[in-house]
Amino acid sequence: MKHLLNLLAAVALLVWGTHLVRTGVLRVFGANLRKFLARSMRNRFTSALSGIAVTALVQSSTATSLMTSSFVGQGLVTLPAALAVMRGADVGTALMSVLFSTDLSWLSPLFILVGVVLFITRAASAAGRFGRVLIGLGLMLLALQLVVEATGPLFSAPAVRALLASLNSDVLLEITIGAAFAVVAYSSLAVVLLVAAMASSNVVPLDVALGLVLGANLGSGILAVLTTAKSEIPVRHVTVGNLIFKLLGVAIAAPFVGLYLKHVRHYVADATHLVVLYHLAFNVVVSIGFIGLTNRVALLVTRLMPAPVEPVATQRRHHLDPSALSTPSLAISNAAREALHQADIVETMLIGMLNVIRHNDLRLARELRDLDDTVDELYSSIKYYMTKISREALGEDESKRWTDIISFTINMEQIGDIIERVIIDIEDKKIKPQRNFSDAGMREIVELHERLVANLRLSMSVFLNGNVRDAQRLLQEKARFRDLERAYATTHLARLSEQTALSIETSSLHIDLISDLKRINSHICSIAYPILDSAGALAPSRLRASRLGDL
Repeated sequence: MKHLLNLLAAVALLVWGTHLVRTGVLRVFGANLRKFLARSMRNRFTSALSGIAVTALVQSSTATSLMTSSFVGQGLVTLPAALAVMRGADVGTALMSVLFSTDLSWLSPLFILVGVVLFITRAASAAGRFGRVLIGLGLMLLALQLVVEATGPLFSAPAVRALLASLNSDVLLEITIGAAFAVVAYSSLAVVLLVAAMASSNVVPLDVALGLVLGANLGSGILAVLTTAKSEIPVRHVTVGNLIFKLLGVAIAAPFVGLYLKHVRHYVADATHLVVLYHLAFNVVVSIGFIGLTNRVALLVTRLMPAPVEPVATQRRHHLDPSALSTPSLAISNAAREALHQADIVETMLIGMLNVIRHNDLRLARELRDLDDTVDELYSSIKYYMTKISREALGEDESKRWTDIISFTINMEQIGDIIERVIIDIEDKKIKPQRNFSDAGMREIVELHERLVANLRLSMSVFLNGNVRDAQRLLQEKARFRDLERAYATTHLARLSEQTALSIETSSLHIDLISDLKRINSHICSIAYPILDSAGALAPSRLRASRLGDL
């Protein structure tokens, strides 16, 4: 039992080290990797080369697959180019397995020591995030040593050897087990390295090890398909197409495992190198042999999984792509785009509110109240999506952006609720009783409304660009709006003292309305606070006078 626990712990450490490297690289280079991938997809061959480079850094073809799938889902790249990237990604992860199979054990303590020092002393900086990558690399090298040490005593037991012997001459079972391991471990690289270590300890026969390697390759494709199972159809096209390539490759390679051992074993004596070189040879041959089929496989996938056709009037791209969650920087961008769509709906509600007030349009009032349900649904979706983004994989700037997005969506949701209550009041206190505002009162409402729309558009610009000067303007507008609301409340009271009939009939509604408009403006302008706070332009209670003096 002790030896089994040691082996399981070593395997867990290997998987965890791979995870640390993947998330660390994405935290340091995530945005740059996405730009590099997007720029490299000019043709199939440059796409494949970019797939090799990115996967070698991230050490996960699954992560590369998810990034590429997101690009296809957003319409940034074509499906054939994305499938070509995946051909290179498989080669990239195979190259890393060859690198880790060499004796790099002396680097393990060095990587862990330097990584821990960097991570603890400079956790919030790029150096600290690079330290996380070094820790992961060190743990992977250490785990491989522990696997070799733990397999010897464990697999010398007669019962275990009898169990492993049952795998002989059953390639389908070997492939199935290897695929299952890759899915559970969330890393085909970790499984290949584990199999290579076991083969070097004579725990499993070489032909069984190669069958498990084929299964690990297939498992990485299945894992990507499972990860994107709830994504939109265009996103799933990439992972399903990649799985088709892997299925074809495994089906062709499986009968020739014995032939590989017969001819290569004389030149490569070490079992570890024999396994990882087979992994590399399989992916190189499949990638080169199938790269010309990317267009045909893309056509096949689109026919098997046709994207639903929506009427042009109702088409809208949903940005909360679940497959992007493994790349936090991409997920943050997606959430920001969806938040802007939420703000667009709020702007529609705000503009429509004035038409309801002016024209007593009950049909429009109902439509606007229904839009508030959409705003609420978007808020819930964005909030849930944001909670699934790994905070530990976010850099300092991305963490601030995470907070800004949450704050922005909360304010938009609250603005929508206020507009809905205003419309209900207009229906009950103006439209149904057939009352009207005085001409002067209506002019005041229109002016306040125009300022609100302008401020909302300015706040969207501040949220999108983070411009400090625009944020300062937004807070200035908050003070001006407050003064204007007080002035109009005073003039309304003056009209009451003059016994203006229309003002008397709508007095309560008028006061409540301009008060609600001020509350809406407060939510709009509060979007400026995080921007100014990050720039150091915000005093504890108000905008610093020195900053305002510059305007």
